[in-house]
Formats: sequence, structure tokens, C-alpha cells
Amino acid sequence: MASERTRVLRTERPIDLAATISPLRRGFGDPCHRETPDGAHWHASRMPSGEVTYRLRQADRHTVEARAWGPGAEEFLERLPAMLCVDEDVTDFAPAHPKVAEAHRRNPGLRMLRTGLVWEALVPAVLEQKVHTKTAHDSWRKLVWRYGTPAPGPAPQGLRVMPDAETWRHIPSWVYHRANVGPQRSKTIVLAARIAPKLEQAAGLGHAEAAQRLRTVPGIGIWTAAEIAQRAFGDPDALSVGDFHLAAIVGWTLLGKPIDDDAMVEYLEPLRPHRYRAVRLLGLAGFAHKPKFGPRTPYTDHSRI
Repeated sequence: MASERTRVLRTERPIDLAATISPLRRGFGDPCHRETPDGAHWHASRMPSGEVTYRLRQADRHTVEARAWGPGAEEFLERLPAMLCVDEDVTDFAPAHPKVAEAHRRNPGLRMLRTGLVWEALVPAVLEQKVHTKTAHDSWRKLVWRYGTPAPGPAPQGLRVMPDAETWRHIPSWVYHRANVGPQRSKTIVLAARIAPKLEQAAGLGHAEAAQRLRTVPGIGIWTAAEIAQRAFGDPDALSVGDFHLAAIVGWTLLGKPIDDDAMVEYLEPLRPHRYRAVRLLGLAGFAHKPKFGPRTPYTDHSRI
């Protein structure tokens, strides 16, 4: 069994661990993520130095206890403060809209997430392009279960490390099809896998330059780049423009009416560079909403075609 490494992280500003790392989980039943009854958050990742299983637990409002196993354990613990954005500065975040201001007051412990792991964020984001989230999560589970590896250490049963880029690159097209991943999304994953090392280097760039590098991959546009930046780069301004629901949610929540992407970008401009932070806060506070006007669009299982 892999040896255990530990770290206790204390922060000056409160930290809400569950809210901060929630974007890591790709739906219920995510093979790479688990929450246990004792309040611990387990995750399996692939660090540059090797695979790691880590367990994070909130000890108090200012303290996170971390345990890690596997070849990447030491590197993970070294990078933990950066991952939880302990160094972020929110003194310039002073939203004028009362709902955003109240959401910020209610959730002082929300941090951005900066894993530095581009590939880990990229594949699920591509799978979520232009399909129901449930469909994407089903595809993610099927492919990780088939091609992932058991997580190191005393991990919860079934926890797995996602496949590396070379494995994703060589998954047969018919397997992607059986996992309900259309040819456009599978092609994007394969093309990205060919330059995965170069894409991983984007974590060391400025936010604008990093997004530009991601978008050199055919099939990765502004929405996908933002979804990656929200998890890998800790970008508080990575607004998911092009999201099927987001503009309407922002419009109904802040203006009492639906708006489109262009209007959302214009309206949220005063919140730059914290537009994504504002959206997350609205969701955490329970303010984000839009009316339901009819039945949802049906799920389509392309694997049966």
C-alpha cells in the first residue's frame, strides 16, 4: 500500500472546502470523486509526478486537513495552497448589485479552484459540449471505468484515476460511440491529446494567454476554455459564455427577465475580473434561478444509432 503523506492547511480568510472543490465532481457516481459520511472529500488525480489519491476534510472555518497517497502525493500537498487559492485577493470585489453583494456576504469562504491540471479539466469539459449534463456524466463514467486505473492508497472502493492523454488518444471511435460521445467531441479529445504536454503548460501562463492556447485546439471555443480555466487556472473571471442556461439565469436572477449572451457580457462587465466568482456566489446563495416554461428537451442516446 502506498505510504501516506499529510498536511494541515490554515488560512487567514475563512475557507469553505465543499463549495470550493465542488467543481471537481462530475455528477453523482463520478469514478474520480467521492464524498464519505465523515465529511471527507476524496479525489484521484494524475500529477506530473504520478498518480495521487487525496482526502480533504474541513476541520474548522480556517483549517483543511489533507492526506494523500501515491507517487504524486508529495507534489499534491506542496501545491495544495495554490489549488485552494489561499493567495487570492478579493479586496477589489465590491459588487453593486444587492443580490451579488449579499451572496458574497453569505459565502465568505468561497475560493476559486486552481488544480493546475489542464487535461483533468479538459476531457470532461469537452464531453459536456452541447449535450445534457447527465448525458456527459454518463459518458465520463463509462470511459473512466473502462480505461482508468484504480486509485492508489486506501481509497474508497471503486475510486479511479482518469486515463492519461495517450490512452484517450487511442480509444477506438466505436468505443466513444458506444459511450454516447459523438464524432466531433471525440475528435476534439484526440486532437487535444496529441499536444497535451503543451496544453498542460498553459497553467503557468496568464489567464488570457492560457485561454488563447487552449483555443488553438479545433473544437475548443470560449465556453470550453472557460470551463477548463474555472478548474485548472483559478480564473475568477472565466465566464461560460455560450452556456445553454447561463445567460437566462443571470437575466432572471439580476434583472427579472431573460437576456442573451451579448447582454449578459455587457451587464456583467462592471464585475470584471470577478464575473465567474459572481455567478458561483449567486448559485451558492440560492439566488440563481430561471422560470420553467415547459418540458426539458429529451435525452438522445446516439450510441444506439
